[in-house]
Amino acid sequence: MTQFSMQLYSARKFPPLNEPLKQLAELGYAEVEGFGGLYGDLDALVAGLNDTGLKMTSGHFGIDALENDVEGCLAIAKATGMKTLYCPVIDKDERVKDAAGWTALGRRLEDASKPYVAAGFKFGWHNHAFEFVPTAEGKIPLDLMFAACPELVWEIDIAWIIRGEADPIKYINKYADRINAVHLKDIAASGECEDEDGWADVGHGIIDWAPIMDALKASNIEHHVMEHDNPKNMERFARRSLAAAKNL
Repeated sequence: MTQFSMQLYSARKFPPLNEPLKQLAELGYAEVEGFGGLYGDLDALVAGLNDTGLKMTSGHFGIDALENDVEGCLAIAKATGMKTLYCPVIDKDERVKDAAGWTALGRRLEDASKPYVAAGFKFGWHNHAFEFVPTAEGKIPLDLMFAACPELVWEIDIAWIIRGEADPIKYINKYADRINAVHLKDIAASGECEDEDGWADVGHGIIDWAPIMDALKASNIEHHVMEHDNPKNMERFARRSLAAAKNL
């Protein structure tokens, strides 16, 4: 049975956290995904999860924290019951232009992953669009990163691949064995949802989900995670997206 999650970044503008957690549990979500802004009050986060029965099966952590605060990241992952830690992005000034730089990032992630894998966690990458912009040599950054870090798992964000003008099915097929989670996020039609940064509730945008979900069946996917970077109404997004995702 598919267990649906939501990246709590989507709820960051609707405090206090207990309210979105209650809404998600009532709507039928089983899981949530953490991000850096939640970890400052770990006791409150754990209490909110316990009160609602939601499982925080995965979480996003910045590369600096993953490298320089290993014990802190491990403590958060253990306290919340996470199974996988994802590095979600790097700063714009770190997004190199040449192939060697992306290979170096892959090796950096490989080194960063070691204490977490040793502790029994999976360690992965969550993509945006920049990983699909060819280098001056015509190489794809994602390919270079993955080649340099063979054990890195992937939380594939479909909408960001499309915004990067790439074909998500191509990359699903190429890296099916790495994919253990998917971010379900939709893109609004041109001129719509401009006050929500052009994102849409899942199933209410322009993405043709049927062939994508068919392709994902060959992957090692464990978590289907709803995400919207800037919803005006979190409950609406969570409700409509879950209803659509159940029929994909």
